Amino acid sequence: MNTEFLKDKAILVTGGTGSFGKNFIKFLLENSEARKIIVFSRDELKQFKMQKGLKDDRLRFFLGDVRDLQRLQRAFRGVDVVIHAAALKQVPTLEYNPFEAIKTNVLGSQNVIEAAIDQGVERVVLISTDKAAQPVNLYGATKLCAEKLFVSGNSYTSGKTKFSCVRYGNVLGSRGSIVEAIIKNKEAGKLQITDLDMTRFWITLPQAFNLVMFALENMEGGEIFIPKIPSMKLVDLFDALAPVAEREIIGIRPGEKLHEALLTVEEARHSVELEKYFVILPEFIEMEKFKKYIDQSCGELESNFKFHSDSNKEWITKEELIELVKDLI
Repeated sequence: MNTEFLKDKAILVTGGTGSFGKNFIKFLLENSEARKIIVFSRDELKQFKMQKGLKDDRLRFFLGDVRDLQRLQRAFRGVDVVIHAAALKQVPTLEYNPFEAIKTNVLGSQNVIEAAIDQGVERVVLISTDKAAQPVNLYGATKLCAEKLFVSGNSYTSGKTKFSCVRYGNVLGSRGSIVEAIIKNKEAGKLQITDLDMTRFWITLPQAFNLVMFALENMEGGEIFIPKIPSMKLVDLFDALAPVAEREIIGIRPGEKLHEALLTVEEARHSVELEKYFVILPEFIEMEKFKKYIDQSCGELESNFKFHSDSNKEWITKEELIELVKDLI
């Protein structure tokens, strides 16, 4: 993986104390020659713990909330690259707290865009989710809005600041994930499962890092980058991690889908397929700007192509899953 393009750059990660942010910052410290790496988050306790655990002169900590445009303006001064990972993410919680989700995920993303333009940030990448594709819950709807804002943000910059997105599925072993919950409670005797047919996309943290680095290095502004990642049935997840536990079927929770989508039929019409990724190209920006993706493509996507978790060609086996999460176990 190439990190040379980050040499001597100042990088800021919003939501820098979250599961992705914290681990991505560790990755940058170990694998890049970035001049400065800034942790931007509103959680002072998590920042304190990160300061204790990570000793590096390049690391800076900035307490603030993406809801606060003035604070972002100050934080982004002199920054070259921003990874926008801050978000409220718990689906059932956000169904009952919609105003809070909009303030952080939508208005917060708009603040990031405005501060990045005003401060002359070179590249900004939004961390999005499969729930933004054909959303059925408020979380997915807010992330879809954030994607739209980021893509359209390129209209205001004359190419000086580039905005793009990455969109992926559940991260194996992330904080609060179902994998973590099963492992922690597998001795309880009974575990709750929503639906035996439910499927999800799964990605590892290293795969997520690769995706973000690919986007940062190649972005022209306006793309949504999607990794080709495998699916797994939730029932197989339970079989692999807690084979003897009794299951209680509780039904799909408010705002949940039976299956997820990463690339919809409508989006596929203006997308290209690369070796490891799909790239959704913006429809309102001149296509000549994205010719390099077309030159590298694996050929045209077939009519009515979609990338959904239940019709995926690649699936994780139980053995592969156990190997992927062995450190958590």
